[in-house]
Amino acid sequence: MNWHNIVTVYLKELKDSLRDRRTLLSTIIIPTLVMPLLTFGVGKVASTVINKAREETPSIAILGGEDSPAVVQQLRESKKFHVVPATANFKQLITDKQLRAAVQIPAGFEAGLKAGAAPAVTIYHYEGELKSQFGVGELERFLRELRDKTVADRLAERSLPTTLAKPFDFKRENVAPPEKVGGNLIGGIVPYLIIILCFSGAMYPAMDLTAGEKERGTMETLLCSPVARVDIVLGKFLMVLTGSLSAMGFMLLSMSTTAFFAGSMFGGGAVRAQAVANAPTSESLIPMIDPIGLIGVVAMVVPVAVMFAAVAFTIALFAKSYKEAQSYLAPLMIVVILPAVIGMLPGIDLNARLALVPLLNLSLVCKEMLSGVWHWNYIAIIFGSSCFYAAIALALAVQMFKREDVIFRT
Repeated sequence: MNWHNIVTVYLKELKDSLRDRRTLLSTIIIPTLVMPLLTFGVGKVASTVINKAREETPSIAILGGEDSPAVVQQLRESKKFHVVPATANFKQLITDKQLRAAVQIPAGFEAGLKAGAAPAVTIYHYEGELKSQFGVGELERFLRELRDKTVADRLAERSLPTTLAKPFDFKRENVAPPEKVGGNLIGGIVPYLIIILCFSGAMYPAMDLTAGEKERGTMETLLCSPVARVDIVLGKFLMVLTGSLSAMGFMLLSMSTTAFFAGSMFGGGAVRAQAVANAPTSESLIPMIDPIGLIGVVAMVVPVAVMFAAVAFTIALFAKSYKEAQSYLAPLMIVVILPAVIGMLPGIDLNARLALVPLLNLSLVCKEMLSGVWHWNYIAIIFGSSCFYAAIALALAVQMFKREDVIFRT
């Protein structure tokens, strides 16, 4: 093995790759734009859609309530709803998103309130539909206020304090630092993006340096040079690895820059946020991740990037054409994504068995490190196993490049 020859082959392939638009797209442009688009693009669109849906007055239908005129009148006078006439096909209207919700006022409801035993109210809605859920939320808020007022009136009639029905209150207080909160919120997304971009960053250079050279007829010229096969394959492999690590590096740089500007936009500190449930308002911090954990993630990803580069190089080398290599490598994206998605699911915690599962172990340990939690025994197992898998993949790539029937496969 001659490192001078390896570096010469590497620099030659690097120069050729920098002229290839597809390689630049997969290693620089896409990784750099992913985080800003996700944060400011998708985030802005989602925020606009949610705010627009929240500002819309939901249309509801009142079913029954003939013997409860006061309650029906309060619903009609509320500015939170737009009451429309009830029809027999109200369920279909809700399903077709022409009606947001319907409230069934049971017979004897108002009399039951006065007697102290009112029957249950039923709310019909479209589960999972955003505007319908906002309508349901307003209806439930109205009914809670009606219930609380009824209780307060009964207590007042008996000259009893209102605290009798609500003797104490409770509140939430977050004790976890911002980096742990951020690690739990977005810690699963970061390794997911890293895994995808590492693979895509290796995929296109691997196809171009193997199957692409076969199509262009330049593979034979390279093999005729007085350079050992091992030096050639390692030079090409280093170029593929450069593409994989570059995609990850540009993504992390973009993510850091995006996080900095996002923090500046939101004041860089605590912000008021409307809680989704259980509380009207709550104090929350802008999600942060542990910067030391980010360095640990980079270290853990390196052997995985080596494995990706070797696997992509081996598979693409077996193909006869660039199109065939693309048909082989593109479906592998699903195999790569699946463990990363599983690692994002709640309830899946890192243990000794999962520490040996490729990609899934990376996703789980990265999520822990970004939260500031360091399981050194698992980290050692994961790093060692990843290096072992990478060594096997690289050895296979070298052996495949030595086979004439693979290089000159027709």
